[in-house]
Amino acid sequence: MAPNKYRQIIKDIKSLKIQGAINIASASLEAMDFAVKNTKIDDPMLFWKAIEAARKEIFATRPTEPAMRNAINYVMNDVSRISVDSIRLQMARNIKAAKSHISNSNRKIAEIGARKIMRGSIIFTHCHSSTVVSILKEAKRKGKAFEVHNTETRPLFQGRKTAKELAASGIKVTHYVDSAARIALKKADLMLIGADAITSEGKIINKIGTQLFIEIAEKYDIPIYACSDTWKFDPSTIWGEEEKIEMRSPKEVWPDAPKNVKVMNYAFEKINPDMVSGVITEEGVFKSETLVEILREKSPWMFTY
Repeated sequence: MAPNKYRQIIKDIKSLKIQGAINIASASLEAMDFAVKNTKIDDPMLFWKAIEAARKEIFATRPTEPAMRNAINYVMNDVSRISVDSIRLQMARNIKAAKSHISNSNRKIAEIGARKIMRGSIIFTHCHSSTVVSILKEAKRKGKAFEVHNTETRPLFQGRKTAKELAASGIKVTHYVDSAARIALKKADLMLIGADAITSEGKIINKIGTQLFIEIAEKYDIPIYACSDTWKFDPSTIWGEEEKIEMRSPKEVWPDAPKNVKVMNYAFEKINPDMVSGVITEEGVFKSETLVEILREKSPWMFTY
């Protein structure tokens, strides 16, 4: 397998150059597409083993990314292995369909989510979610005047990415340090967050700090919505698996921490679903714990891995 594009995508996902669950899922599809096209093996069983190895390597880039895993599993689901050509053909079709799902899903979520934004309102968001950004841009496109309060999201400042993208679209943004979240939320009318994973119990996993900010929002009676493609549901949690919470390098927080100082750098945390008003998905707005039944009907393939 030629390493160029595939290896670069793997590196970019690991380093957070590519970030956000949907962006990571899209990049993983590009990596798999490259692997399928550039794996030079004629035997179909050996070819499939090489593709399986690529899947494992892609999955290992970020542990808390079910959207990525679901996208790749969709591509590899029910593929006939009678020849290398048939594998390539079917996977190419599946990759195209998966990309179409992501694009259409993002558009539908943006349309539904934009209806939650009232003219003259203040929206609070944390970290960077391409789905939340799409909702806000759609609301702006519909002529709604509003502003956004967002937090910087230490230690890697993903909140700056959100602020830059919104500002470039003509949306008024006020950017706060994480420790000023109470002030940022105090006058907010709505809190929109992304989601990196949703479990069978309805727990939403999102960027560290989210649960703390939700507790502040609840104090001020601010409605809270997670915005998520249904492919962020993790079907393995039905069978007792726990969603892994990624722990990143302490050096991101304090490169030269003194001896005997332990630095904890959690990337994500579990959110209490009872404190979330609903999840805005491409299928509509639901309580997170109802997604299992919706997906059993709409995406049965998700439960085959």
